[in-house]
Amino acid sequence: MSPRMPVDFDVSGKHVLVTGGRGGIGGAIAAAFVDAGAHVIATDLSPVPVEPRKGIDDRVLDVRDADAVRALAEDLDRLDVLVQCAGRAAPMTEYELATFEEIVGIHLTGSFSMATALRPLLAASRGSVLNVGSMYSYFGSPLVPAYGAAKAGIVQLTKTLALAWAADGIRVNGIAPGWIRTALTAPLADLPGAAEAITSRIPGGQLGEPEDLAGTAVFLASPAARLITGVTIPVDGGYSAG
Repeated sequence: MSPRMPVDFDVSGKHVLVTGGRGGIGGAIAAAFVDAGAHVIATDLSPVPVEPRKGIDDRVLDVRDADAVRALAEDLDRLDVLVQCAGRAAPMTEYELATFEEIVGIHLTGSFSMATALRPLLAASRGSVLNVGSMYSYFGSPLVPAYGAAKAGIVQLTKTLALAWAADGIRVNGIAPGWIRTALTAPLADLPGAAEAITSRIPGGQLGEPEDLAGTAVFLASPAARLITGVTIPVDGGYSAG
C-alpha cells in the first residue's frame, strides 16, 4: 500500500488572472486568492481604483477587444489560473439585437477569446481555467435571453475546452452561482415579488454573498482538484435541487 498523501489545497505562489475582478463576485474571488497567498491580476472595464487594493494588480480590459486581450497575454510571463467573471445583464432590453450581441460578446465570446489567448501560458504551467456560469445556464428567463444563452454556452464551452486541452495538462471547470447579492443581480431581485419568489425556492431561504463562491474557486484551482475537469459546480444554496 502506498503512503497516504495529504490533501493539498495550497495555491500560494500561483499567478491568477481574474476578469471582471472589480465586480462583486470577481472582487471576492480575487481577494480570496490574495488571502491564500497567490499573485493576482484583476481586469475590468471600470477604472482602476485610486487606492490600490492590497495584493491585487488592477488593470483595465475589455474582453471583447481581441487586440487588448492579445496584448495582455503577451505582457504576462506566467499564468497558473484564469478566472472568468466578466459580465453584465440588461433585463428587458436584451431582445434588441445590439444588446443581445453585446451581452453574448462579453460572457461567451470574451471567455473564449481570453482562454485561447492565454492557453500557451496555462499549458506551460499545467494550469486551470474557471468559468462563471449561472442558474440561467440551466433555467430559462424571459427577462435576459442573451445572458441566459451566453451562460448556457459557458457550460458547454467548459466541457469542450476541458476535452480539447487535457493533453496540455489544463483543467477547465465552471461555477454556477445561485442568487448572489451583487450589483448585477439587483435589477432582477428588485422587481416586484421577485425576491420572495427567489428565496422561497432556496432551502435556506436567503440570498448568497459573493464571498460564498470564493472557497469553491480556490479549491478548483488547487492540487486537491487535480482530477476535476469539465464540470460546472452549482453554488446556489440548493436552488437547483428543487
